[in-house]
Amino acid sequence: MRKEKRQRLEAAGWRVGSAEEFLALDASEAALVELRLELGRSLRARRTAHGLSQDELARRLGSRQSRVAQMEAADASVSIDLLLRSLLALDSQPERTARALAAQAGIDDVRGELRPEDKAAAIGELSQAGAVAMI
Repeated sequence: MRKEKRQRLEAAGWRVGSAEEFLALDASEAALVELRLELGRSLRARRTAHGLSQDELARRLGSRQSRVAQMEAADASVSIDLLLRSLLALDSQPERTARALAAQAGIDDVRGELRPEDKAAAIGELSQAGAVAMI
């Protein structure tokens, strides 16, 4: 919000703050909201990059245009699982989706498509530096 607009609202008696403050969200709840929003934005960006309309994507997913609109708007009725499956249906590049999620979570080291022996080596290497998580 522009500084001038904020000042006008406050002068008129409005209280200005973040959605996190307004909804009294704790850090994990706020992170979940941000994750959902980022997934919705990513879905829209990938859909438009592929030159698809919402209706075309809906047909590809076996869904409806209105559901795709809800996904892109990060509507609470849409599960994170559905958002992820839709992203994967567009690109079928799990590592790209994993990188988007990791960036949102502040994780900078993402490795994908590893063979079992490579996973074991990566876990051994990374566990020396601290905590390791694999999905």
